Amino acid sequence: MKQVRVGIVGAGFAADFHTLAFREVSGVDVEVVAVTSQSEASRTAFAARHGIPRVYSDIQHMLADERLDVVDLCVPTYVHAEYVVQAAQAGVNVIVEKPLTGYCGEMGQEDDELIGDSVPKAHMMDWVLDQCRYIEMELQHSGIKLMYAENWVYAPALQKARRLVEGGSGPIMRMVAEESHSGSHASYAKYWSRAGGGSLLRTGSHPVGGVLYLKQAEGMARGGKPIRPKNVVAEVGHLMKMKGFSRADTALTGNLADCEDFGSILITFEDGSVAQVTSSDVVLGGIYNYVKLFCSRGRIEANMNPNNQVMVYGPDEQAFGEEYIAEKLSTRAGWNFASPDEHWASGYPHEIQDFAECVAEGREPLSGWTLARDVVAVIYAAYVSAEEGRRVEVPLS
Repeated sequence: MKQVRVGIVGAGFAADFHTLAFREVSGVDVEVVAVTSQSEASRTAFAARHGIPRVYSDIQHMLADERLDVVDLCVPTYVHAEYVVQAAQAGVNVIVEKPLTGYCGEMGQEDDELIGDSVPKAHMMDWVLDQCRYIEMELQHSGIKLMYAENWVYAPALQKARRLVEGGSGPIMRMVAEESHSGSHASYAKYWSRAGGGSLLRTGSHPVGGVLYLKQAEGMARGGKPIRPKNVVAEVGHLMKMKGFSRADTALTGNLADCEDFGSILITFEDGSVAQVTSSDVVLGGIYNYVKLFCSRGRIEANMNPNNQVMVYGPDEQAFGEEYIAEKLSTRAGWNFASPDEHWASGYPHEIQDFAECVAEGREPLSGWTLARDVVAVIYAAYVSAEEGRRVEVPLS
């Protein structure tokens, strides 16, 4: 059995559940051998918690000292591109969390400059696509694999939808998808210069990735070629800045500076089909993840979060002690959907299983470069559309 040696970059929420998922991989001997993060305290505590033998102060030292098969980038968007390129130049396969990259400023801009309010979105799109071309060149030169950690692709509900489409539902004519919740818990999400965008990029990249993947899979099944996005029309909003909203009287947790907290995109694909994708930080009651497919011979609805496998009622916050209910609930009191295994339903273990097999067997992942790049292209084209009030072609090269 081939051994796959993993280095984790980051020590936060995503790094935690990725590391746990690596331990559940079957058929491949996976060992997480090293970790690095920007905080000495966090990386040391992370290594102790997960039994990781070696801790590094930065990714450069880890790549230089370790014989790694793959690095897993569980870090904020503003360092994704830099770290992907470093891994490629070191000849190490790379897993990168969504989104692939984003516009987070340029030389001469201050870290706290509100670039989301000042930099034209058309410039952002051009800059990001140039960065994607550079990343792609480095990947091709090195020959390593990029695995795009879009868990929607691996969610059992979405995979079932794919198989139903391939089984004979007829072409997908229309899709409706959304991921929304009550606000990001990540401090970097407040500023465009750290997150690369607001709700549309940070949260919307999931449903955008989901619908793009389904059309890619449909195209491959029907004609051996992925069906890709053609153009977009979009709108964004700053709903927590509207008149009548009071931060002193809300259960919402988001507090964005120059990032939008709502976005909606209408995507038209090469075959004429459409997808309506929405994301926001103003939805209470937990994570809201779904995709609906309207096909010529059928209709499919996939609800990832919440689902009603287990429903609970508690008269107060402590009714169920410390037992986990679901992510981002505004309250544990009253009725709630208690997920039996939220990570499984969200596709995280399936994602890591696929990536481990890809490294061990030398095959391509279900979620790879084309999807990662197209998600960024669609979302930045949507930002241009919203700012300029027009339909925008999705740049595919």
